[in-house]
Amino acid sequence: MWSTEFTVALVLVLVTGTAVGVTRARLRRVPHPQGLSGRGLELMETAFLAGGPTRVAVTALVRMQQEGRVIVARSGLVTVTDPAPRDAVEAALIDAAGPGRQQDADVLRRQVARSAAVQEIGDRLADRGLMRRPDRHRAVVRARRVMGLALLATVVLGVFAMVDWTDRTFNGRYTGPPPVFPFAVLLVAGVVSMVATRPDRGRVTPAGRRQLSMMKEGGAWRPYDVVAPVAALTVLGALALEGTDELDEEMRAALTARQLASSSSSSASSSSSCSTATWCGSGSDSGSSSSCGSSSCGSSSSSCGSSSGCGSSGSSCGSSGSSCSSGSSCGSSCGGGGCGSS
Repeated sequence: MWSTEFTVALVLVLVTGTAVGVTRARLRRVPHPQGLSGRGLELMETAFLAGGPTRVAVTALVRMQQEGRVIVARSGLVTVTDPAPRDAVEAALIDAAGPGRQQDADVLRRQVARSAAVQEIGDRLADRGLMRRPDRHRAVVRARRVMGLALLATVVLGVFAMVDWTDRTFNGRYTGPPPVFPFAVLLVAGVVSMVATRPDRGRVTPAGRRQLSMMKEGGAWRPYDVVAPVAALTVLGALALEGTDELDEEMRAALTARQLASSSSSSASSSSSCSTATWCGSGSDSGSSSSCGSSSCGSSSSSCGSSSGCGSSGSSCGSSGSSCSSGSSCGSSCGGGGCGSS
């Protein structure tokens, strides 16, 4: 007959293990699968998939600069000369520039990356099965933490059961073999379950990685939804897929001037601050409007580079357990690719 301690431990492990399994299945479920589109993703979708929200903001800014609708000074000051947006992302950029139509590139990049227009791009990619929703990823992480506590409780209950068995044995009330084996089996099963249900570190799904791979094959990728000279399309395509390394030196300097100055001035007070946005997700299957608000980053999709973002196939920063909250910050060691790789 099972002891009370083992019964409690068994219930805890089963309940928490079931919760982990359910949340992980929900994370991997694609509500509206549409398959891959070869090399035919739109420009902003490509930028989000490869580099996250921040790269979308940079791509929109460079596109407007190439078309002569914004002026980007080497100091990092952006001046909007054409206040008529052509899409929702450009509208967010123009709004972020303010009534004076001028804003620092770093501030502009962060505000656009957090806008609902950019966040919705990630939701649409998630609906197509190319990215995993961050709210579901956080749900899996929370469930695994609770299961970890259940396994810790199993160890404690096992110790109590062993002490009780020892006491009964030395007092002449022999009650059978020691309860080490059943607790050990339960603990091993729980650990195996934790390992087996570990969520992928990245936000890009295997289908998303295949999509990016196809787009990088067969020569320079050019967006089909943008009307511009071939040279300009090549630059925008390379920027969306690879990041700001594909830009000329003057433009890179303008995009990073204020960001580098801000990072160096704040390094003394905080070594883990992050100046870009992350994909918070809408938290629904419908891909409804969402915004990061005043958050910085902190989930596994957070970003630190000028061209980085969430859900890219590049590097990642922050722990996979943190959430996209207004007070979170991003850990060090973020690369230029983005966050949320696997």
